[in-house]
Amino acid sequence: MRRLNSGTIGIDHGDVGLFSDFEHDGEMWRGTGPRQASEAVQFSQPFLSPPHVQVSISMWDISNNTNIRADVQAESVTTNGFDIVFRTWADTQVARIRVSWTAIGELPNDDGWELY
Repeated sequence: MRRLNSGTIGIDHGDVGLFSDFEHDGEMWRGTGPRQASEAVQFSQPFLSPPHVQVSISMWDISNNTNIRADVQAESVTTNGFDIVFRTWADTQVARIRVSWTAIGELPNDDGWELY
């Protein structure tokens, strides 16, 4: 469990369209084997420490001709942002993906004191 010590908790969220590969026969749509797409996300304001980030697929357009294989993760989380990373493998054909995210964490307290 993560304990948040700040009296000021922030929640930031968003929705990111990662790719639309069917429009141009891109790698996710026509490729095979391990493939990934990523996008950097910046928070609307910095957190005091790296927040907890949860990601989920909010829209997928995947061919039903093959097995559906997908993994989505929040990686490289910092106080300023993180990377959304989507992976697929084998012969899965992914036309497009949209990912929703939510970050929850401590915010700097404007009334707080910083001693040096």
